[in-house]
Amino acid sequence: MLKLTARQEQILNLIKDAIENTGFPPTRAEIATELGFRSVNAAEEHLQALARKGVIQITPGISRGIRLCDIRNQEHNHHGRGTEMTLPHAALMQLSLPLVGRVAAGSPILAMEHIQATYQVDQSLFSSKPDFLLKVRGMSMRDAGILDGDLLAVKKVDSVKNGQIIVARLGDDVTVKRYRKTGALIELLPENPDFTPIKVKSDDDSFALEGLAVGLLRSWA
Repeated sequence: MLKLTARQEQILNLIKDAIENTGFPPTRAEIATELGFRSVNAAEEHLQALARKGVIQITPGISRGIRLCDIRNQEHNHHGRGTEMTLPHAALMQLSLPLVGRVAAGSPILAMEHIQATYQVDQSLFSSKPDFLLKVRGMSMRDAGILDGDLLAVKKVDSVKNGQIIVARLGDDVTVKRYRKTGALIELLPENPDFTPIKVKSDDDSFALEGLAVGLLRSWA
């Protein structure tokens, strides 16, 4: 790996922190805002430089399509031929994920009648191995880069941290929101000022955690 500049190290750490805390890499706009750039173009230039140096990969057509490279296998030989990375065989990186459509009240989210299709996807696109894809409906998470029609990759979990984006069941509905818990109060926060936060008690039987968002696929067709 080529030596990084101080600014590139800063951006790399920002990407790592975002993935660790929310499951998603940051958008160009979020990087620009965090580091005080005047435009997203400056963030894009730094990301392209990191990609050229082999520490990240940028995936076209994927929202927040930044992923960290495993640099542990990179080696630099004494002839100065540069770095080489050993990657898993492509077939080993494929996941078969069910796409969940509309969910009937009171039934498991992965019930057979809810599965619309199955997708073969590259598991390295995600911060953690997902269990299913959920088609996003509506624009309540617009400012987090999650749009109507996107396919959200979801990992089944028993608990989540404040600030993470989750899939929750509320009575008859399944919703995608940012999670915040204070005492016995759970707030499901939208990322769009046109929508109102949802508040429930932690012991409310109408609330159930269905999973943690770990990535996003977007169709550009």
